[in-house]
Amino acid sequence: MKTADFYYDLPKELIAQDPLEDRASSRLMTLDKSTGAVEHHVFREIKEYLLPGDCLVLNNTKVIPARLYGSKVGTDAKIEVLLLKRKENNLWETLVKPGKKCKIGTQISFGEGLLTGEVVDVVEEGNRLIQFRYEGVFEEILDQLGQMPLPPYITHQLKDKNRYQTVYAKHDGSAAAPTAGLHFTPELLEQIREKGVRIAEVTLHVGLGTFRPVKVEDVTEHHMHSEFYIIEEEQAKLINDTKKNGGRVISVGTTSCRTLESAADEQGILHAGSGWTDIFIYPGYRFKMIDALITNFHLPESTLLMLVSALAGKDHIMAAYEEAVRERYRFFSFGDAMFIS
Repeated sequence: MKTADFYYDLPKELIAQDPLEDRASSRLMTLDKSTGAVEHHVFREIKEYLLPGDCLVLNNTKVIPARLYGSKVGTDAKIEVLLLKRKENNLWETLVKPGKKCKIGTQISFGEGLLTGEVVDVVEEGNRLIQFRYEGVFEEILDQLGQMPLPPYITHQLKDKNRYQTVYAKHDGSAAAPTAGLHFTPELLEQIREKGVRIAEVTLHVGLGTFRPVKVEDVTEHHMHSEFYIIEEEQAKLINDTKKNGGRVISVGTTSCRTLESAADEQGILHAGSGWTDIFIYPGYRFKMIDALITNFHLPESTLLMLVSALAGKDHIMAAYEEAVRERYRFFSFGDAMFIS
């Protein structure tokens, strides 16, 4: 299976640069995974496709303003730092630019010394371990100095940080938003609950892998970066009970999907707990947990396009994407949505 098999041509103007004012007014394409049939709707109509007894699974991770701009102490060289993983209290794995200016021992100052960092190690793929020092509460300083780590294909400045955050975000830790969830409003979630649909939450802190392209020719040789997940006992029970009672488990986003598939056993039982997952889902994968998926439109040749192709079939997905381009859907993080059922 070649990476090039997952290429499609996307006009640049279809990449959504800004979120819509009304989250639920995005367009929604529905895709029947067994027939490939597609229909066109508005996202708030998703509730018509959810049935009493179904379970909607949300990823309640919260994006931290993980992009910091500082300067190298002693030289004033500009340094950009993206926080990836908290290793322990004040030690973070980071991506730095330019890397050649950040050798071990380099000191970086942010916000005129409000926050300082020292490069203490160089790890996998050139990422830097940085030890931070500050006075006060790290999260408050980060909120003051940091910027939302928008993907590289978004060139517009984000006016409101909360628009790169789901309305149900709770647990700090992501370097990117679980973007399928950006379409939901509190009102829409309430209407879904009133219909008899259960709503469960899991946590997966989205890492750099979201931005990383597949660089190998053979799909099976690609290595996913690991991401930390948590599934609480009562949430696992809610999801398992749904399966047992014949309801569908509907994942909101590929991050929820990867969490559920990582924590499910071969019998389709979901296990509570926490850990790291580097699961890579591509065509040929047998889904153990999810029955349907709400997702955005993904980059050509990306691991996320491979995941949806595993669920709906590559031919169905590529045909649906061609139609989305023809119909001028908005693509990627701030774009429109697809419901695969």
